[in-house]
Amino acid sequence: MADLSIEVNGIKFPNPFVLASGPPGTNAKVIKRSFELGWGGIVCKTVSLDHSKVHNTVPRYGKLTEPGNKKKVLGFQNIELISDRPFELWLDELAECKQAYPERVLIASIMEECNKDRWVEIVERTQATGVDALELNLSCPHGLPERNMGAAMGQNPEVVEQVVGWAKGAAKIPVWAKMTPNVTDPALSAMAAVRGGADGLAAINTILCTIGVNLDTLRPMPTVEGYSVPGGYSGRAVLPIAMRHVMEIGRSCEGTPISGMGGVDNAEDAMQLMLLGASTIQVCTAAMLQGYEMISGLCDGLEAFMEKHEFNSVSEIVGKSLPYFSTHADLVERQLAAKREKAGQAHRDDMWKGDIAKETDSLVTD
Repeated sequence: MADLSIEVNGIKFPNPFVLASGPPGTNAKVIKRSFELGWGGIVCKTVSLDHSKVHNTVPRYGKLTEPGNKKKVLGFQNIELISDRPFELWLDELAECKQAYPERVLIASIMEECNKDRWVEIVERTQATGVDALELNLSCPHGLPERNMGAAMGQNPEVVEQVVGWAKGAAKIPVWAKMTPNVTDPALSAMAAVRGGADGLAAINTILCTIGVNLDTLRPMPTVEGYSVPGGYSGRAVLPIAMRHVMEIGRSCEGTPISGMGGVDNAEDAMQLMLLGASTIQVCTAAMLQGYEMISGLCDGLEAFMEKHEFNSVSEIVGKSLPYFSTHADLVERQLAAKREKAGQAHRDDMWKGDIAKETDSLVTD
């Protein structure tokens, strides 16, 4: 059997698969359940110092389904906020989980207002529980923007650098900064986090969206007392966007480990993110839809992939495909050098004749 472990920031993950911050890690009971089933690590649901300011709604999820098949989920929206459980309770449960499963990796997701004292306090008190690392949630796309939290921070590179610096100044364990995809250039905030001292980066959080409108009631979804609000888009539909962000961050922040996430539904999805620079893979929505038991398929798929390509360690996979990204101008030059200078012009004037689906397919790569 292949060795599926990988070391990141001095932390040994039994396998690279980590449950992402969200409902899968909402309390000690489910965290322990994930460890029992074999997940390499888990990031707990994001916590803050004052839970009394967090108010969730019901309903808070919406689904984008395949036309004619409502069981086939293409995308998932949530307007769920960070944990509304008391911080003191979380401290007890984090310590309890780490003591019960010392060989598994437990990462605490933390979020606070743009205030140095509050960030220092939450870092110091959380790391005292024995967690292996801290993930700074600088990327939640909805909720609490009036407190300048989440993506309101992560979209500003100057604030990112400052907040990461506050956290690193108090931290005795690795600090990861979780990046928002709701930006034009994903490299800017990522590089700012590295300047602030981040030991690692996590990407991506969910994408701000509106999942749909109910055509019977004419109300946007998810509908709460007749009204709605944009929320975070996740599910397999966001995988191509996640891959682009991980790739861009991987090229701009060389040497800084990335925990990749966004749309991972199976082992093949995970391998693609790893090839683009992710050392560990986080999963949330797929676990919510498939169950924690999906970890067995992820591990089996990773082992098969390693055997097929004769990888001796998981770390050999990380970033293997990054060197093959270039510019459009370079692609043209490469075709010229390959003496196929008219490859993009062949039959261009008589190609599009009306059978557009078939004609489009002829230009798609396998």
